[in-house]
Amino acid sequence: MKKTVCTLPHPDILAGITEPLLRWYHAQETERALPWREDVTPYHTWLSEIMLQQTRAAAVIPYYHRFLAALPDIPALAACDDELLMKLWQGLGYYSRARNLKKAAAEITAQYDGQMPADFAKLLALPGIGRYTASAIGSIAFGLPLPAVDGNILRVVMRVLACREDIAKDTTKRAVEAALAPHYPEGSEAGALNQAFMDLGATICLPHGTPHCESCPLARLCLAHDAGCAQELPVKVIKKKRRVEKLTVLVLRQGKNIALHKRPAKGLLAGLWEFPNVSGHLSADEVTKKLNAHGLTPLRVQKLPDAKHIFSHVEWQMQAFRIDLAEPAEPADFTVMEHHDELIWASPQELADIYSIPSAFQYFLPII
Repeated sequence: MKKTVCTLPHPDILAGITEPLLRWYHAQETERALPWREDVTPYHTWLSEIMLQQTRAAAVIPYYHRFLAALPDIPALAACDDELLMKLWQGLGYYSRARNLKKAAAEITAQYDGQMPADFAKLLALPGIGRYTASAIGSIAFGLPLPAVDGNILRVVMRVLACREDIAKDTTKRAVEAALAPHYPEGSEAGALNQAFMDLGATICLPHGTPHCESCPLARLCLAHDAGCAQELPVKVIKKKRRVEKLTVLVLRQGKNIALHKRPAKGLLAGLWEFPNVSGHLSADEVTKKLNAHGLTPLRVQKLPDAKHIFSHVEWQMQAFRIDLAEPAEPADFTVMEHHDELIWASPQELADIYSIPSAFQYFLPII
C-alpha cells in the first residue's frame, strides 16, 4: 500500500528556526541586493518569481529590467503582442512561463482591475501560479504568513530535521509547508523569512558540494550537521532518463536573409521561431538531395559544429549545416521538409529585434 501521509521527525525543532534565520538575513541582506527586492510591488514580485524558476538570479536581472521597461504594469503585459513577449523572454527558456504570465495578466486585468489579489486561493487559481509562487507573492508583496516551499526550504528543513523523506513527492512538500506554517510571522517578516530561506540555500546550505555549516545560523539546531550527514540530504528519487532525439538543423541563407520556421502552437517550444530541421543525422549529400527535391538549389553546404540542448524530459543532439541557396527569380515560397509550412526570410536586424529564437537554436546564431 502506498504511503499517502508524510510525517516529519522532530517537528518541534522548527519553532526555533525563525529568530536566528531572520536575524542572519537582516544582517546580510544588503550583500545580496536584487532589483525586485528594492522596489517591491505585487507585479515585480510575481515577475521575478516566474523568471527565477529554473534560472539563476544573476542571469535574470537584465531580463527583469528589460521586461519592465517594455511592460511596466499588468495591463501592459495583458495587452502586449505575442512576438514582443517572446522576444523579451528569449534566452530565459521554458517559454510556457511567459505565455502563462500574459494569460494571468489578462485575468487579473479583467477580474481584479489590473491589481493582483491579496488572497492565496485567488493567486493559486491564476495560470502559471502554483503553491510556491502564490505563497511567495502572498508573503513578500502582501505580508501573508505563507511558507513558500521550494528546493531551498526543502533542503534546509530536511537537513535540520535529518529527514530522509523524498522531496520530489508532493506529500513531503505539503508536510513541510504544514510544519512551517505555525511559525511564520505576518507582515514584512513573512516575506523576509521566505527570502532568508532562499538566500541560505543559495549561499550556505548548498545543493551540491559541501555546505558551509560553520557559517550557518541554524547549525546549532541542525541534526544532519550533528550527525555529519548533511551532504546525504535531501533525498530525491532520480527521474527517469531523458529521451534522446537526433536532429539535423539547416541554416538556410539567401544573401543575408535567414530562413525561419514557426513551431506548432502546442508542444515543445510552442509557437517559437526555429531554423528548419529534420529528424536524424543526415550527411551533406543527403541534405543536398532533400533540398533539391523541394526545389532548392544549394550553392555551398558547410558543416557547423555539433551542439546539444537538454530539456527537462528530452535531449536534442544536433548537427547542423549552413547552406547558401541560389536566389529564385520569383519571391521565395518554400516549404519546410517535414512540416509543409512556409518559411519566412528574416534579415539580421529582424533576427535581432523581432523574432524570438529559443536557446536550443542560438548555438548557431553567432556563426550564421
